[in-house]
Amino acid sequence: MSSSVIARTRFSVLDRSRTREAHPPAQALRDTVALAREAEALGYHRFWVSEHHGVPGVAGSAPTVLAAAVASATTTIRVGTGGVMLPNHRPLVVAEQFGVLESLFPGRIDMGLGRSVGFTDGVRRALGRDKGDAEDFAAQLGELLEWFTGSSPTGVHARPAEGLRVPPFVLAMGEGARIAARAGLPMVIGDLRDREKMLRGIDQYRSLFRPSRWAAQPYVVISGSVAVAGTEAEARRLLVPEAWSMAYARTHGTFPPLAPAEEIEARAMTAKERGFYAAGLDGHLAGTGEQVAHGLESVLKETEAAEVLVTTSGYDRAALRDSFRRLAALFAPR
Repeated sequence: MSSSVIARTRFSVLDRSRTREAHPPAQALRDTVALAREAEALGYHRFWVSEHHGVPGVAGSAPTVLAAAVASATTTIRVGTGGVMLPNHRPLVVAEQFGVLESLFPGRIDMGLGRSVGFTDGVRRALGRDKGDAEDFAAQLGELLEWFTGSSPTGVHARPAEGLRVPPFVLAMGEGARIAARAGLPMVIGDLRDREKMLRGIDQYRSLFRPSRWAAQPYVVISGSVAVAGTEAEARRLLVPEAWSMAYARTHGTFPPLAPAEEIEARAMTAKERGFYAAGLDGHLAGTGEQVAHGLESVLKETEAAEVLVTTSGYDRAALRDSFRRLAALFAPR
């Protein structure tokens, strides 16, 4: 069932350590580490974790700490962040953290970097940040890279980061594509549901790209949810908990833990909730292996991306693991 374009594409996983109703956050973190082991066994190229603060539905608040746990539990898969939100941190501290990771797990660490700040005003105040901090991302990124090259004008040296080569990636939302191109860095862009916007960002990135010591040519990673099951209905059902969490966040201002699909499907929703929920289910790559393979071929030919970063979340852990196994059968058939 695997096609040539799928077979020559790298597939990776971004797990956000989503919490589930009636389960403690610690379980979500343990699930992340367990999923990383499975992703490695299935042949995925990278396993990344994310940064969220003060979000009830996400346990992943310290990505470099969690990345260390993932790297300790695996042996070959690349491990990184998708991403560390650079406006929330001093670049020196980020460089030191990734320097420690790379020193402990040489040749396996990626440094995915984003420009978002806290989800709410309260979180931003707690972090000592505001929305304006994201506007300085290009300068923060440049400073971070200087710590690795030893070219910081401060006279201070980042230990043990200086001289190490930790591949940086930019999570490209809006201005991020231009920043990644001008810095000469690989770019991660989503989501798969808005194909036109994605293609515009990729075209802009490629047209503005300047070769650097980090990358000689553009490198595009596309990201989004991909669900594979025995039937189209089963694959779509895997996406129900995340779609409801997004709908709830848009109508109530807080992002909740994942709930069981059957509970959500029986819920009486307001018209506004129903609209966001329906929109949250549309446009993903979801279906049988054959259907998803067809969708992947289409998007890969359009984008000419080198890699797909799969971001699927679900309440049913067994169904989620099965989806990753079925997807792996498309790009690395045994």
